[in-house]
Amino acid sequence: MKTKPDLSIIVPAYNEEMAIKETITKLKQMNGNHEIIVVDDGSTDDTFEIAKKMAIQVIKHSQNKGYGAALKTGIRNAKADVVLFFDADGQHNHADIQMIVREIDNYDMVVGARTRKSSRSFIRGTGKKFLSIIANYLAETKIPDLNSGLRAVKKSVVSRFMHILPNTFSFSTTITLALLKGGYEVHYIPIISSFSNRVGRSTVKVRDGFRSIVFILRTIMLFDPIKVFLPPSLLLFGSGLIFVLYTLITKHEIWKSGLLLILSGTMIFFFGLLADQIASIRREISRDE
Repeated sequence: MKTKPDLSIIVPAYNEEMAIKETITKLKQMNGNHEIIVVDDGSTDDTFEIAKKMAIQVIKHSQNKGYGAALKTGIRNAKADVVLFFDADGQHNHADIQMIVREIDNYDMVVGARTRKSSRSFIRGTGKKFLSIIANYLAETKIPDLNSGLRAVKKSVVSRFMHILPNTFSFSTTITLALLKGGYEVHYIPIISSFSNRVGRSTVKVRDGFRSIVFILRTIMLFDPIKVFLPPSLLLFGSGLIFVLYTLITKHEIWKSGLLLILSGTMIFFFGLLADQIASIRREISRDE
């Protein structure tokens, strides 16, 4: 009988025929009791055929469903209690895996945080910085790397959030925020991921950045809605108050537009309080279940 693996390494792959063989070869050379699960997300090249020849578990989607969908498939088929996500494009160093796995007993998720030495384009880096600023504010904590593709997480923990995790590249962002806002222990270990060593072109597009913002807001709405409602509420209320005072002093009258801004800000604030109460009730019900 085969023993249960200590670690399930999930490799999502989409049109990675140039990199998949080397990635799998290096993972197979690792010491320890682990399984490798490659999830081919509807590739149109030879990714599936190459992976299938390497005596590992390979699952193929009939069509391209997305990065997050591939990870979900891998999680559902994982036999170990700990799953590790590893990109197929060659940007990660397999030597970092042991360093990450050593810490997972003490945390719910351990993330390989890319350092400033990691190579990335200016546009890509700027976009990620903008997302990080938003996420740091909403999560109320410093997040060293919001969407690193190299991370280990306990299967029992990630399974609790499968229903809110997206099928897109925002999977990593969402699971990070969900665990942080849910009070789970998340630990970061510095690594150097080389985008210059990536084999093939990145499939991440500009629209994925906009989707990430939407999923960040949606995730925070589930755990801490007031963080989303408060900024626009204060902006409208403050603008209205300034406008009312200005017209009162200069025109000796109060314009309705100023009052409307104040009323809008007040209403949004109370909507936020209501949403916060609903989120609290939902958390209590989930905890009881």
